[in-house]
Amino acid sequence: MIDLSIIIVNFNVKEFLQNLLNSIQRSSPSISKEIIVVDNASDDGSVEMLEEKFPGVKLIANKKNVGFGIANNMGLEISSGRYILLINPDTIVQEDTFEKLIAFFESTPDAGLAGCKVLNSDGTLQLACRRGFPGPWASFCKVTGLSSFFPKSKLFAKYNLTYLDENKTYEVDAISGAFMLMKREVYQAVGGFDSQFFMYGEDLDLCYRIQKAGYKVYYFHNTQIIHYKGESTKRSSMDETKVFYDAMHLFVKKHFSSSFIVEVILQFAIALRKTLAFVNVYRLIFLAVTLDFFFFDLTLFLASKFYHAEHWRGFPQYSVIIVYSIPAAIQILIGFITKSYKRDSFSVLRSIYSIFIGFFVLSSVTYFFKQYAYSRAVVIITYLLLFLAFPLWRMLLKLLFKLGRTENFQKYKTLIVGTDKNSVELAKRVKSRSAAVHTITGLIGITRKTIGEKIEDFKVIGSLDNLKKIIKEERINEVIFSSNELSYNQMLAIVSDCQGENVDFKVAGSELDFLVGKSSITMLDDIPLLEVSFNISSFTNKVFKFLMDEILTIPSLILIYPFVYLCEKITGISNEFIKFILALPKVFLQKKSLVGPMLYQADPQLYLGKEGLTGLWYTELIDKNDKNDITKLDIFYAKNQNIWLDLEILGKTFSKMIN
Repeated sequence: MIDLSIIIVNFNVKEFLQNLLNSIQRSSPSISKEIIVVDNASDDGSVEMLEEKFPGVKLIANKKNVGFGIANNMGLEISSGRYILLINPDTIVQEDTFEKLIAFFESTPDAGLAGCKVLNSDGTLQLACRRGFPGPWASFCKVTGLSSFFPKSKLFAKYNLTYLDENKTYEVDAISGAFMLMKREVYQAVGGFDSQFFMYGEDLDLCYRIQKAGYKVYYFHNTQIIHYKGESTKRSSMDETKVFYDAMHLFVKKHFSSSFIVEVILQFAIALRKTLAFVNVYRLIFLAVTLDFFFFDLTLFLASKFYHAEHWRGFPQYSVIIVYSIPAAIQILIGFITKSYKRDSFSVLRSIYSIFIGFFVLSSVTYFFKQYAYSRAVVIITYLLLFLAFPLWRMLLKLLFKLGRTENFQKYKTLIVGTDKNSVELAKRVKSRSAAVHTITGLIGITRKTIGEKIEDFKVIGSLDNLKKIIKEERINEVIFSSNELSYNQMLAIVSDCQGENVDFKVAGSELDFLVGKSSITMLDDIPLLEVSFNISSFTNKVFKFLMDEILTIPSLILIYPFVYLCEKITGISNEFIKFILALPKVFLQKKSLVGPMLYQADPQLYLGKEGLTGLWYTELIDKNDKNDITKLDIFYAKNQNIWLDLEILGKTFSKMIN
């Protein structure tokens, strides 16, 4: 009998699966292993990749997605190891993980199931890797937030066990389904996952049944894995929030329904949690509807107070509630019809469109309800004010609080860990990506011997010993490991040590064709630039850009330009601000734009916009002589240009000039 059967359920995470299998192959050579991959009808080339690169893996290729639990059971049925590991594909293991855990089982006779320390890609602990069961009190504390307010309290933090030291080993109620190691005798005694659970909850259920059978569940701290949580669900069309809470409902019904009071409390907690999750997903829509309702009634009130003609003395007392609720509700409904309410943004143009339609709708409705009808003047005044109020609050939230706008620009200060040929090639590929700007701060050597050396265009600025210090001092936000030079033990030790530094740790594929990290898979071969659709080329964006340039430039030419011009002529003083102001006539004449590219054109066929007095090339900390980085910034700007990005760049420009 072999020592260990490793079962992996895969769904459209080919690159993560490839990295996991590479880490497994390099782990515990003294332990005999079989690897079973159950693929749930992936369409990303996972099956083809397995057949080509990992022919020794036992593959079960399902024709449809049968769910996490059932797929694991299919792997369990053909497994033959003394120990069985259920592990998610979006993980990476250390070289010694299996050895240490099997040794723990052999020294702990009452252990039936165990999980190790599970880290996020920024080094923080995933709380799900050691949990209590969601009983009435634990669920209440979790839902109400008491567990978050008092994370060190044994009374309030029973579900995520945050009062326990993550660097100690102990018995727990449950561990994460991302990594579960069990004895074969346990599987034979309790079976696999309950097939009623499609996804989520099946790990809690298995832990519960294992303990009912007389075995113990342990959290083992002395080895660790990285888990890029939720990668499969990102690639699924399912509503994971609904699936999760349906699973919790099933778990409660199955194991805690003996008491009516317990059932009611838990069902209420689950319903409340589900409601809060729904509100969180649609929070921008709730905020927009609330503010629109408020400003509609405010403008209506101001209009009624402003217009008191002899023949109209205001709203009758009996109609006040109706006239302040029904018209506002109609305007909100029109907003939904015109799609001015979105989950991830506040649309200024669509809100103006909805106001325009709302004016004609409300004007028409008043003909049919004379007893509640406004004066025509009140309707006109209300909507004139709304044309200001609705766009204004949206613009203020976007500009001041960055709410309701997508963050377009991402700049990475990157360290490459490694100094061999592969690491240097990796640095070149990352730096040359056109989809984002990566400033390669330097290379990190395995030892101190190479510090100070320059390898091609990259300097070795530190070693593994002082990596954490360099991350702090250089304000690094991305660290990329070259998996060929570093052991997985070293990688995970670094990730664990840098907990709390807000750094995204990524691992390069063995062929340097992709990176895996917490946010996504990053392919290192970009799409040809000519296939990209640029915002700056659209007619609407061109019109708004023209209007913004003229509206901001004309007052500046009248009020500021003459004084700056005279000052420069008299004193001979010139700085970046003076040069900016003196160039405004070119903007007025549409020879340049306030914001635009520097015009290191990557390709004459690409329209990147008119040359800008400022742009991302000015506000971002990059080498102004590096044409490659300038070109990437110009292309990025052209692709993502909008009025909010232009205003943000202008704000950063003047702030930089002043400082």
